[in-house]
Amino acid sequence: MKDRYLDFVNSPFGTSIARSLGLPRPSMLRRLRPGEPEFHGLAAIGAGPSPALFDALMNVLAALGMTGVAHASAAGWLPVAARHGAMSGRFEPRPSGAHDNDRVQALIFDATGIEDSGQLHAPYAFFHDALRSLARSGRIVVLGRPPGTCASVAAATAQHALEGLVRSLGKEARNGITSNLLRVAEGADLEAALRFFLSPRSAYVSGQVVTLETSSNPSVAPVDWSQPLAGRRALVTGAARGIGAAIAAVLAGHGAIVTGLDVEAARDALDQTMLSIEDASPSGGAHAALIEDIAAPEAPEAIAAALRAAGGIDIVVHNAGITRDKTIARMSAELWDSVIDINLLAQARIDEALLAGNVLQHGGRIVAVSSISGIAGNRGQTNYATSKAGVIGRVHALAPHLRARGITINAVAPGFIETHMTARMPFGVREAGRRLNSMGQGGLPVDVAETVAWLASPGSAGITGNVVRVCGQSLIGA
Repeated sequence: MKDRYLDFVNSPFGTSIARSLGLPRPSMLRRLRPGEPEFHGLAAIGAGPSPALFDALMNVLAALGMTGVAHASAAGWLPVAARHGAMSGRFEPRPSGAHDNDRVQALIFDATGIEDSGQLHAPYAFFHDALRSLARSGRIVVLGRPPGTCASVAAATAQHALEGLVRSLGKEARNGITSNLLRVAEGADLEAALRFFLSPRSAYVSGQVVTLETSSNPSVAPVDWSQPLAGRRALVTGAARGIGAAIAAVLAGHGAIVTGLDVEAARDALDQTMLSIEDASPSGGAHAALIEDIAAPEAPEAIAAALRAAGGIDIVVHNAGITRDKTIARMSAELWDSVIDINLLAQARIDEALLAGNVLQHGGRIVAVSSISGIAGNRGQTNYATSKAGVIGRVHALAPHLRARGITINAVAPGFIETHMTARMPFGVREAGRRLNSMGQGGLPVDVAETVAWLASPGSAGITGNVVRVCGQSLIGA
């Protein structure tokens, strides 16, 4: 559904009306469009004491075709650039009113060496100087360490404090700017995460904290980053419409061979979705539609058998789910049980069947779709919120057990996403859902899909047990 308010306040006439009346004017988000460069321009680099990631960061920026310019806090950046033979320079604040092309496209701060809260003045100095030089739809990325790996209480305290910094920056920056924190363990691979968070693909992901671990099954850099899932086989449940259809399409666009699964009642829609993916995707006609009711007792084994016959699976995306909304006092036991069974228990049964038969390959990826309702709760959705919180709990609990097999499991938690379902909401509820986030607008199904594709990438081997909200930094449950 079109967001008429967003379109109006970004039109020439609407802009003047919004300014004269003092109305909020959310920015049109920059998402990846065919023919446009994914990365460009300058990244301003700041740092605390003893930054540890300059070499890794320099390599990634070079691969992206971006140039890092050193803020005064990053005194060691220019020698690193010289050693790499890379172009660089010193950061100069952009004047007020400068065109976006003359502004920096990203602010990256290496906080890995901060070991005491007294050293938190360094990020203040960097962002105080640089924030107003950031272009619309720019990116803020802070690189820190997992607090649990710190050698002292003081270091863990300071590293945890970066969460508040990043989330506040996301709420202050506006103009479609995102702000995220990557906690990078020593030896962890940085490239896939940086590529995602510096890209238009992460347009609706802000205020997030992601931990990058070292992995016994090392990240494998794709031969072609525009096709990072080439040759991988993926299962997407609930693929007929909405977010599920977008996930299937984006995975296929990244090179995956996709099996889309849905119920018999959605057969026509699923067939149409898979046909459109076949027409558009580089892997052509290898995609398949699978009809199963995931709540049926025989479904897990039937799914496992079908995938085994196709050569196994590398990526499992648990997207299928239902809502049956009522306050708990008015909710029947049937409504409660059906939501818990489909949204939560079915995921566990399917995974058990795929893992027991080694249908999910070594080094595989499981991505479960949760919801911010599972984080914040929601009136009239006790069953749904319970099921989605359970999805998050299952991700946290299962991640350590899957590490030995090189399998990662993560969750995405969408906020208000523009779908046919949200289009049927009452006007006031729909508008509240759109505006109560740092972006001031709803997300699109592709925003969820791109986040799933990043977590499913071979380069994301060090990312497991994480929950990434795709909610424009919702002001509820943030």
